[in-house]
Amino acid sequence: MRLHVVAAGEGPPVALLHGLFGQSRNFGALQRRLAGSYRTLALDLRNHGDSPHAPGMRYPAMAEDVLETLAAHDALPAALIGHSMGGKTAMAAALARPEAVSRLLVADIAPVAYRHGNHHIAEALLALRPTPALTRAEADTALAGAVGDPGVRAFLLQNLRFGVEAGWRIGLREIADAIPDIEGWEAPPEGARYEGPALFVSGERSSYVLPESRPAIQALFPAARFVTVKGAGHWLHADNPEGFASIVEAFLAG
Repeated sequence: MRLHVVAAGEGPPVALLHGLFGQSRNFGALQRRLAGSYRTLALDLRNHGDSPHAPGMRYPAMAEDVLETLAAHDALPAALIGHSMGGKTAMAAALARPEAVSRLLVADIAPVAYRHGNHHIAEALLALRPTPALTRAEADTALAGAVGDPGVRAFLLQNLRFGVEAGWRIGLREIADAIPDIEGWEAPPEGARYEGPALFVSGERSSYVLPESRPAIQALFPAARFVTVKGAGHWLHADNPEGFASIVEAFLAG
C-alpha cells in the first residue's frame, strides 16, 4: 500500500512514523527542524491521516506499507523514527529488511505485547456520531466520560471533520477491529535481527519501556542503546520537544 507522505528538505532520507490515532503532522515541528539537514518524509500510516483505509493492521503489513512507499520515493535506505505504534512499525521494517534501514530510533515502545485499553477509546469514538450540527465542544463533552485527559481528547478530535462534510478522516472501524494487533507484537521469523544503529528513547514518566523489556529489545537489536527524555511521559516529543529533538539530531549525526 502506498501511503500519504509529507516531504521536506534535502539530504539523507529520514522517515517519521506517528502513533495510534495520530498523523504525519504530529511530527511537524521535528520535521521542520530536521529538514535543514535531511530529506524528511512524514508518513500517514494505513487508516490514518490521508492514507488509504484497509482492514488489517499487523505490523509486517504496516512495515511493508512503509518500505513500499519509501521505495516509490527513492528514499531507501532511510533512517526510521517511530513513536509507539509507529515505533513497532519501524522495528518490523528493520527486522524484515535490515539493508533498507540505515538507522532506527524507537520512541517509547518495546517489541512486546501491551494491554493499553485502546479498545475503550475506539469504542468511545465509534459511539460518537458525526453530524453537520455537531460542534467540537459537544464532541469533547461526549468523549469526556471515556477519555479524561482534555489534551488526549483534543488529539483524538483532530481526526474528526466538522460541518457539512462531518465524518471521521481515519479508518475508525478498521482501527477498532485491529486493536489486538496494534497493542500486540508478532514475533519475527527465527534469526531475524537488525544489527544497525538503534536507539530506544523513553519518557522519564512513562512505563511503556520497562527494564525487563531490555532483553527482548537486545535480542532483536543487538546494537541498541537507551536514553531517557527528562520530564516526559509517553508523548515525549510533545512533552519535551527540545529534549527529544536534540536526542534525534545527535543520533542521526552518528
